[in-house]
Amino acid sequence: MPSKTPGKISLDHIYTQPDPRPYFSTLRELDYRIPQLAKPYFTRLIQEHRDATRSATTTVLDVGCSYGINAALLKCDATMDDLYERYSGPVADAQSRAELLAGDRERVRADGRLRGVRFIGLDSSFQALSYGLMAGYLDAGVHADLERRDPTERERALLAEADLVVSTGCLGYVTERTVQRVVDAHGGGADRPWMAHFVLRMFPFDPVADVLAAAGYETVLLERVFRQRMFAGAEEQAQVIETLSGLGVDPRGLETDGWLYARLYVSRPGGAGKRTILDLAANALSPSPSPIRNEDRP
Repeated sequence: MPSKTPGKISLDHIYTQPDPRPYFSTLRELDYRIPQLAKPYFTRLIQEHRDATRSATTTVLDVGCSYGINAALLKCDATMDDLYERYSGPVADAQSRAELLAGDRERVRADGRLRGVRFIGLDSSFQALSYGLMAGYLDAGVHADLERRDPTERERALLAEADLVVSTGCLGYVTERTVQRVVDAHGGGADRPWMAHFVLRMFPFDPVADVLAAAGYETVLLERVFRQRMFAGAEEQAQVIETLSGLGVDPRGLETDGWLYARLYVSRPGGAGKRTILDLAANALSPSPSPIRNEDRP
């Protein structure tokens, strides 16, 4: 989803193109990497959800899915470097959109290894969502801006299919309004989805945590940070550091070193939130997470 938040530069144009080549060409220069860092956590949570529910299938709703990047990484066991190589550079530039799509569909058929997982994309960009669907990365899509309106009956039915709701950087301009509408689509039933959101440190998560707590969720914060991407320039860095300082968040050794950083919040309906989270990046169990307290909030 396009971003209009203060502090960050606007990259709106890369989310509304007919194919993802401008997206990857731009973000490759900024070493955008958060979907790759999120991948092992999403994989683990999918497995934990299956173990907890004894279900053979899992439906993942990706909020702000753009071109279906998270789905592509998980479905095809790809890396961000794989996608950068595919969509940016002279080989990609020489292909037509139809040729790109044909190659994507073939890769999903040949390399799709994540069985029993469906991906629903939610995004306000019709072009990005359409590409993810036609490529086969996404199995269904909701083209809507849930910040501005309630979902239609069809959209609500799709949202209600989600077992796991994820995002990698869109929360902050997508707010608790969207999260509330996703929760409401489930009607307060026992099958409410688990959630995992990677949120930039410049955005307080407490409005979302409060909405989820009112719906009976428990939220935990992982005790580590994740590099999102490099700053696009000194002006963006200065603006973000000013925003962080205004929130009482110390940027030293993180944003001051030239990177945007995110944190991971995992929310589960009450009674399901005490399972451990495996920190695959460190190849060790993270400390047992505890419910968010005021001092935990960035």
